[in-house]
Amino acid sequence: MSYRGTTDYDHGTPPLTGVLITNLGTPQAPTAKALRPYLKQFLSDPRVVEVPRLIWWLILNGIILNTRPKRSAEAYSEVWTDRGSPLLYHLMDQVSGIEERLKSRVGDHVMVRGAMRYGNPSIPNVLQDLFSAGIQRLVVLPLYPQYAGPTTGSTFDEIAADFVTRRWLPNFRFIANYCDDPGYIAAVAGSIRKHWEQHGRADKLIFSYHGSPQRYLQNGDPYHCQCHKTTRLVAEALDLNADDYLSTFQSRFGREEWLKPYTDETLKSLPETGVKSLQIVCPGFSADCLETIEEIGMENRDYFLEAGGERYEYIPCLNASTEHLDALTDRIQRELNGWEEPAYDAQTTRSEASAFGASR
Repeated sequence: MSYRGTTDYDHGTPPLTGVLITNLGTPQAPTAKALRPYLKQFLSDPRVVEVPRLIWWLILNGIILNTRPKRSAEAYSEVWTDRGSPLLYHLMDQVSGIEERLKSRVGDHVMVRGAMRYGNPSIPNVLQDLFSAGIQRLVVLPLYPQYAGPTTGSTFDEIAADFVTRRWLPNFRFIANYCDDPGYIAAVAGSIRKHWEQHGRADKLIFSYHGSPQRYLQNGDPYHCQCHKTTRLVAEALDLNADDYLSTFQSRFGREEWLKPYTDETLKSLPETGVKSLQIVCPGFSADCLETIEEIGMENRDYFLEAGGERYEYIPCLNASTEHLDALTDRIQRELNGWEEPAYDAQTTRSEASAFGASR
């Protein structure tokens, strides 16, 4: 195996610390043509679909990729904006905000970049940009507050796959979750309070998280537990009673049992129990995307109103809000604080390297 290395390293270049912020991914355009390669990459990941590979290959290539791209493209067209994919432009706004904060706190030796696990900008390409710039330390923050194998675990897999091809590796830290981070909890609670100040409260507050197959929980994935921990901590911050709120799980796929209660079925059943108004928030999503804007903001709204509900309000994700960026920066800085920045004398370093035969 041939390992990748830097052949033109300049010994006068001060070492940099890289911060990689990642999210799930997005197609390049809201079209069936663009959706097909994106969905193929996503659904081919064994972390996402734990089915024997040959069986799944036949299902994916024989059925799903011939039917789903068109339906997904129609959904994406509902949320696409002049800036493109919401998930992508929110990521870029988050990266800019975090980099600005970190540079003001710790100095210009920090580089912050964003990448997508699926699609572009890809993790391997962004890692290469960071290494080419001279990073020697790397912190990775996947923007999933609650750890799950198909999201956070898959992100680590992609980074590890890149690392095994490299001759030199950085000091490395990976933030696996921040489901109970005080800043994150305060930011979620604060966004709900702001909504209440403008719109008042509803009969019920729903915390909707992305779904996951039930067997993943049974096999040891902590996602379900971390979702409920987030809900509990936010509810405590808001002084909610047990009957004021409910956690549900959305976006299930396939026929097997997923984590319950399901968001859509719950919303269809609530009006007959006397819940005529509800507000719904998605604390498992760091940015608004297809699953929040279209699925929660449109599709599930219709379910609730058609079942007899009278008032439905979606509380947006934290996105690039000041409170969210402050919380994420605080979390990253706690990792950076363990790395003291040594004094770097470029002239002396280059001179000593030259004495040993280095050209730069």
